[in-house]
Amino acid sequence: MDRSDVIEVLSKPISQRLLASSTPARLAYTAVDGDPRVIPIGFVWNGAQLVMFTVPSSAKVRALQHNPRVAITIDTIEPWPPRVLLVRGAASVETVDGVPDQYVEAGRKVTPAELADDWEAGVRELYDRMVRITVEPDWAKLLDFETTLPKSVEDLIRAKAGAPGPVT
Repeated sequence: MDRSDVIEVLSKPISQRLLASSTPARLAYTAVDGDPRVIPIGFVWNGAQLVMFTVPSSAKVRALQHNPRVAITIDTIEPWPPRVLLVRGAASVETVDGVPDQYVEAGRKVTPAELADDWEAGVRELYDRMVRITVEPDWAKLLDFETTLPKSVEDLIRAKAGAPGPVT
């Protein structure tokens, strides 16, 4: 996918709302044993990259060092219709000292306001180092189920209507 196409998808208002939302991302990667893994993870969007954090001993750190290709989904079903942002890219991992402000920002998006200060104090006390996972999207698709649908559904609609087009 061309970089300008990726930027176009990520610039759409629905994409921007999903990227700013409190919804955790679902990060899919290939574990060192070759099996797929999908995990929910807090993130921030810095305008060009999805940024996530984890502990240095996390299994995903080793896996991403071995195979950096990932897929990320950020989605919601409320309000209806569903909104789904699909992203692919290569993850980079970097160990950093302390608790980065971006980790706190990501965590505060999902932590109830009345608990956020205690949560932050706890993580700052617990973590001496963290690993920053950064993904610059090289592919993106938005499914809003009004103007965009999964390709297989578009093909089915076209086939039912008798219109020409690929059916795969």
